[in-house]
Amino acid sequence: MKGLAAGIGVVFLSPILIAGTGMMLASSADAVQSSGSFSSCLSDIDSDKVAEQVTKILDGASGKDVHVEGLDLPAEQVPNAQTIVAAGLSLDVPKKGQIIALATAMQESRLRNLAYGDRDSLGLFQQRPSQGWGSAEQIRDPTYASEQFYKHLLKVSGWQQMTVTQAAQAVQKSGLPDAYAQWKELATALQAAIAKTFPGGGDAEGKGTDRDKKPSTSTTGCAPGEDGSGFGRIPEGSVPKGYSIPKDADPKARKAMTWAMQQLGTLYQWGGSCTNSHGPDPMGRCDCSSLMQQAYAHAGVTLTRTTYTQVNEGKAVSLSQLEPGDLIFSRGTAARPEHVGMYMGEGLVIEAPRTTKPVRITPIKDWTILAARRVI
Repeated sequence: MKGLAAGIGVVFLSPILIAGTGMMLASSADAVQSSGSFSSCLSDIDSDKVAEQVTKILDGASGKDVHVEGLDLPAEQVPNAQTIVAAGLSLDVPKKGQIIALATAMQESRLRNLAYGDRDSLGLFQQRPSQGWGSAEQIRDPTYASEQFYKHLLKVSGWQQMTVTQAAQAVQKSGLPDAYAQWKELATALQAAIAKTFPGGGDAEGKGTDRDKKPSTSTTGCAPGEDGSGFGRIPEGSVPKGYSIPKDADPKARKAMTWAMQQLGTLYQWGGSCTNSHGPDPMGRCDCSSLMQQAYAHAGVTLTRTTYTQVNEGKAVSLSQLEPGDLIFSRGTAARPEHVGMYMGEGLVIEAPRTTKPVRITPIKDWTILAARRVI
């Protein structure tokens, strides 16, 4: 998923050519300033209308008949906004932090995953590799970029008492520090509309609320001690000490899990076939859905290629009735999830998470599960 990502598609845009030899590409902030403020037309956002249109996009609408005030490319911008909210929820960032992140991305890139910017600025937040935000490839990963923004925001002392503009500027250090304010209303409406698509996200206020209690039956169906937490910290790419595939698991599920575990530690590759994850060709490595497809192919079970279609494979199962080998889905919506992993029993899941991360085993308590399917 990519988590949250992590499984959302990236749209590559062609750089804008500016007339005049030697002129640098303007940053998104500069473009906003030169074209005038949008605050006057975005000060009275209809939240219900935004929610209705956002839902259409998340349900698969093309964007041709979708109109969100302030968004000119909703089919591209809404999924990017969804990634930002999902990353915030996964890190337990309060609602205000998610709004700050959305307003920042609106100002910096118009919620587009840009391949260009001022100097070496890139991506949703126009983060710069030269300033320690990560490699160019990492910054172009919307999930990574969102997580980095949040991690920097959470380090700002007193950010929750700041205005949106003050908090955004504390992270971004923009040359136009007052420009973020114009996006507050739209960012608030987007956050409210998108958060509702995640279990427990509609009232998510971050740490210190009931959401942190993580009831054992709310998203996983696991009793205390059966949510994977008993294994402690699991080094990425390793098998947790003491884990073995349950003996009563279906034979085909055992084969699929065994094969998937043989890919542990190999790097994620979006669009990779997972046919040679240990080989030199990156496209032979795994993404989340190809890991599931190939694992079950080695068990004699045919699955389709993408998360969007795998969620319709086999039969739906209750989260309280999960068995080893079941596929679980997160990020996005239940009808159109963007990440998939395989339940391994004992509260563990094997997954190919996202760019720069290896195939790994994680506790199911860290998952916000939207759907589960039994494919054998």
